[in-house]
Amino acid sequence: MLGVIEFTGRSKIIIKIIMAFAAAAFFGTNRGFAAEKFDLSEYDGPRMKDLYYVITRDMDAALLAMSTGKLDVLSDIYRPVDIERLRADNGVELSMAASFHGFFLTFNTRKFPWDQKALRQAASRLVDRRKWARDLFSGYCEPMSTFLPAISPFCDADEGSRGLVPLRVTGQSPGLDEARRILEKAGWTWNRSGWLVAPDGRELPATEILCPPSSVAATSTEIAALFAEALNTLGVPTEAEPLDFQTMLARIDVGDFDACTNAWTMSRDPDVLFAFYHSSMDVEGGYNMSGISDRELDEALSELRYAPDESAARGASSRAQKILAELCPVIPLYSRYSISAMSKNWDGVFETDRNTSDNFITMISMTSRDGGERPIYWNIPEEIRTLNPLVSSTAYDWTVLGTVYDTLLSVDPYTFEDMPWLAEKWSIETSGDRSVLNFTLRGGMLWQDGRPLTVEDVAYSIQFIKDNDVPRFFDSVKDVESVEFDKDARTLRVTMSNVSYWHLHNIGGGVLVMPKHILENVPEWRAWQPTNRPHMALDGTELTELIGSGPFTFRESRTGEYVHMTRNENYFLFRGDTR
Repeated sequence: MLGVIEFTGRSKIIIKIIMAFAAAAFFGTNRGFAAEKFDLSEYDGPRMKDLYYVITRDMDAALLAMSTGKLDVLSDIYRPVDIERLRADNGVELSMAASFHGFFLTFNTRKFPWDQKALRQAASRLVDRRKWARDLFSGYCEPMSTFLPAISPFCDADEGSRGLVPLRVTGQSPGLDEARRILEKAGWTWNRSGWLVAPDGRELPATEILCPPSSVAATSTEIAALFAEALNTLGVPTEAEPLDFQTMLARIDVGDFDACTNAWTMSRDPDVLFAFYHSSMDVEGGYNMSGISDRELDEALSELRYAPDESAARGASSRAQKILAELCPVIPLYSRYSISAMSKNWDGVFETDRNTSDNFITMISMTSRDGGERPIYWNIPEEIRTLNPLVSSTAYDWTVLGTVYDTLLSVDPYTFEDMPWLAEKWSIETSGDRSVLNFTLRGGMLWQDGRPLTVEDVAYSIQFIKDNDVPRFFDSVKDVESVEFDKDARTLRVTMSNVSYWHLHNIGGGVLVMPKHILENVPEWRAWQPTNRPHMALDGTELTELIGSGPFTFRESRTGEYVHMTRNENYFLFRGDTR
């Protein structure tokens, strides 16, 4: 959404914000609440020279590392027992904030039996969101029945409550009887053994619910087991199938699954629904994991994607959410509050009601309270899958990649407004059925290898992704018609083939800016392993092809141990030795 979020008539959003403020009082002073608008000119960093992303897959080991000073930042804390343990640690400060997180049970609608809408609708009746949220999270999450989290200004709980799935949050108990009535009305029967039989006489094959192992995500494993138990009771032969996380993702990418658990951290824009549920996004490695394909849904999502203004976007968003509630390609379960822990040995910690302390601004602002120079130890709870930015899909990969690469625009952490980043200014022109995005880059920027960063690099990045149909960014560039630039004026002109309220965000914030001198020498982008290919900086420093303009430069990765990054002294916010 462009501009400040409107809270009028959205009590659920207000409740979430109030709870975040209450959490600040509960956990400690939240140092970011005073400001109303983010001022980038106040920041100079990174201040620390070395950043280690420490891979600690076992939460108990991570908690011990926090208590002994071997970790400085611990993210994604969700077990109530861990939260209480950290609260009791005098050397640690906790922060909590509302988030765009959403956890779902996803069906593979491309094949029998989960291509049957009535079966998906019945399955949704077996989910007890309130009980699961209470038992597994002790209230540190909110039951979620809509397809956008409650903090989203486009979450339409009123519209969704008339659908099928949202009944679970209105106080009605889910139940086997209701699920059976749905199936019976659709012509389903049960054989003598109690297993379901489809209206055309087909018996159901066994369903596997893919999930991460309990060592990685204990609650996801338990939810998969609970859901499997409920489906068996309904007459669907089912078992939970914990898999190595990377193996699980590989199978989901090619549609080799029946059902799975998955979580998303969504954005401020509701057109994320287009990426998740439009039939055109059902491509290998794409975000339409369920493979849902429905003409009416596609129409609503297209209206949302190409809405010319906010009013049209709200109408299309509501319509799409209502249709999704009927189709049930996924079952929304809960939206988790973001909770993180930070060692008290650091100054420069940044927090707001929507940002816990484990954020980008904290990373570049951190300084040791004793005034000394030492590395930052930042936890990652899972192995890195790949650091190829063109194919990477996990949050853990992007924890690293997000410090390497930048985008043209960023988001104000207080207001959610657009904020200058690599681009210092921008404008939008609309003429007939076309829109044009104009960007002016900051002057004097450099890549991590010391070479100049220019608008030619930005144009090449957009064109490379467009020409190669890179799935991870396809949604952002699919409507690009042409890209022009003026190197001397530092201006970029991106012409879109249509008009959309979201084009600015898709190009300005949804496309990585990558160096042309690296990309043009990539032999095969799918198989590219940039960290295995040496690259020399202008000053003779030995780097790899994982080169961006972000605050930290990749130096080394050791499987199962850490990823080592060093300060990028060419970073546009770095103004010298800040010690």
